[in-house]
Amino acid sequence: MKKKFILSLAAVVFSLPVVADEGMWLLPLLKQQKFPEMQALGLKLQDYDIYSPDSASLKDAVVIFGGGCTGEIVSPDGLLLTNHHCGYSQIQKHSSLEHDYLTDGFWAMSREQELPNPGLTVTFIDKIEDVTDYVMKELEKDTDPNSMNFLSPKYLNGLAKEKVGEKFLQDNPGTEVEIKAFYGGNVYYMFTKKIYSDVRLVGAPPSAIGKFGADTDNWMWPRHTGDFSVFRVYADANGNPAEYSENNVPLRPKRWFKISIKGVEEDDYAMMMGFPGRTNKYYTSWEVAERRDIDNTVRINMRDLRQKVMLEEMLKDPSVRIQYSSKYAGSTNAYKNAIGCNWAIGKRNFEQVKKEEQDKLIAWSKKMCEPAYPEALLILEQIISDRKDLRFRSWMLDEAISRGIEFSKVPTSVQSVINALKEKDREKIREQMHLLELAYHRFADKDYAPEVDKKIAKVLLKEYCRQISPKKQPAYFSLIDKKFKGDTDCFVDYLFEKSIFGSEDNFNKFKARPSVKALEHDPMIQFARSVQDEKNAIAASLKDFEDGYSLAHRTYVKGLLAMYGNQANFPDANFTLRLTYGQVKGYSPRDCDYYGHQTTLDGVMEKEDSTNWEFVVPERLKELYNTRDFGRYRMSDGRMPVAFSATTHTTGGNSGSPVLNANGELIGINFDRNWEGVGGDIQYLPDYQRSIIVDIRYVLFLIDKYAGAGYLLEEMELAE
Repeated sequence: MKKKFILSLAAVVFSLPVVADEGMWLLPLLKQQKFPEMQALGLKLQDYDIYSPDSASLKDAVVIFGGGCTGEIVSPDGLLLTNHHCGYSQIQKHSSLEHDYLTDGFWAMSREQELPNPGLTVTFIDKIEDVTDYVMKELEKDTDPNSMNFLSPKYLNGLAKEKVGEKFLQDNPGTEVEIKAFYGGNVYYMFTKKIYSDVRLVGAPPSAIGKFGADTDNWMWPRHTGDFSVFRVYADANGNPAEYSENNVPLRPKRWFKISIKGVEEDDYAMMMGFPGRTNKYYTSWEVAERRDIDNTVRINMRDLRQKVMLEEMLKDPSVRIQYSSKYAGSTNAYKNAIGCNWAIGKRNFEQVKKEEQDKLIAWSKKMCEPAYPEALLILEQIISDRKDLRFRSWMLDEAISRGIEFSKVPTSVQSVINALKEKDREKIREQMHLLELAYHRFADKDYAPEVDKKIAKVLLKEYCRQISPKKQPAYFSLIDKKFKGDTDCFVDYLFEKSIFGSEDNFNKFKARPSVKALEHDPMIQFARSVQDEKNAIAASLKDFEDGYSLAHRTYVKGLLAMYGNQANFPDANFTLRLTYGQVKGYSPRDCDYYGHQTTLDGVMEKEDSTNWEFVVPERLKELYNTRDFGRYRMSDGRMPVAFSATTHTTGGNSGSPVLNANGELIGINFDRNWEGVGGDIQYLPDYQRSIIVDIRYVLFLIDKYAGAGYLLEEMELAE
């Protein structure tokens, strides 16, 4: 890497101006960047109470839950809170028609009843180190001016392992290290993580509470959802990570959150820590248009088609509802996000905002005799224009086929089976057939319904073929015209009828009489291979643009940093531990409308609709409401709080994040944003952006009064 691409940021971070409440701040930089402003807003802690490299602090109670959510430790016995939607797949896996925990909820009344979750992990961040100097020295050894090592996770994580040494990793079971790039590859931090794999489900409310409002209310405020679930982290006798064992014991964490039941008021200080996934603060104007016109538009259109089919089938059949509820929720989540993002892009004209910033940089560059920055913009404009068709094809293939049609993922590695059949080696045939059967059932698992997949495929494939010309479709799709005269429905029927993966019956017939011909000519295998080939070809073509884009974009960002000089700001989110702060506050989405900061159980009852599965209210909750049996969790006016909103800056990955008051006490669990604020991934909208948070008093009320699991509160530290 050439030195001209490297900014020296050892002493200070250069960045762009920000507005109040904007930002996802790195903890090691908190003291010098934002701490005085946090105190001025009401924070009563010291910086080392939040983050200390040398002793336990609040950050030690914040964890990565699974692969994409945040959680928080709330007791000295490893009790963990996160969102219901974060624990949803675990709840679903434990559910059946006989034990429908999605519908009825689940509560372990003793630790012996807590349910293990193979594959689920909880990750603590033990240490955060600035390794910028170390990484920069290693990068200087690279003589290739076009090297992408400055952003390569493989390269950077290799450096992390070299830095700590194999012995450190061997002596610390469950420990991993990774180096992440920040500020466009100008600063690097190494994260030492401890990963626990014995995580047990303790409790979850029924979906009528945990998903109340479901898809209608998703990304909306006001909100009345009890979006939480309870887990416990277990370790071996020495406190080390270990696979599930009956001999494991609850983890004794370094730190856990004290819980406040005092409630919140308008303008109260609020902050949260978590693992935001991705933002695009440094988009150019052309990328804003690309996001709006290609990425979001394709996602909105294709997911709308798929979701309509899924919902219709789920409402008809309870077993399908259980199978597809998680898939449906995941689909609608990104669908509404895309709608909100496009609204924000138009509302504040992000395209023009970015263009003005580009024009400002060009003018400044001319004055400073810095031609590299305008040149970088010209390169970016050309690249984004040239990749337009490929990007559209990529998004269509992904949303309509790869994500939308499940049989596009049937097992395709069948050559070993073919070889065994040709060799007529009975032992090899038996072994390979067993492996093929396992692969088939990983695809056609308990959450797969062939008839649902078939109906979805007919809708999506028809739309895909309408928008993508035959010459740019996967090669196997030529059969649609050649054999079926353009009838995509007949093509899908053919795939299910003739493929060994089309049904359980088809596979069993093949298993009884396996043949080389059946595998070599299997239509679903050929379909899936063709889709993957097309995906790889598009990805390879886009890769030709990506490296040039990354280098030019790095230069562009370097120009912005130089132009604005030394101002505190945050790097784009990359699923690393961040802090965001603001105030408890409502907002006005449009003229003459105002949404307050707090919702209550009154709103749940007002929304109740027994004919609509999204707004069914459990009888037990209605009983507690009618008798006003709210206990110590009620508000001063006697009402039962449910959720509140705050101006904190969040994105995907912040689901489950602990929301804290000025004393660092837990007051809620973040679970969503309003749809008017999702455009904050590109540009923060202070008048509109709100985090949606389940009030911790509602969580405790449901555990105690609704579920009768008040014993759990005995291990928590509550502040009256």
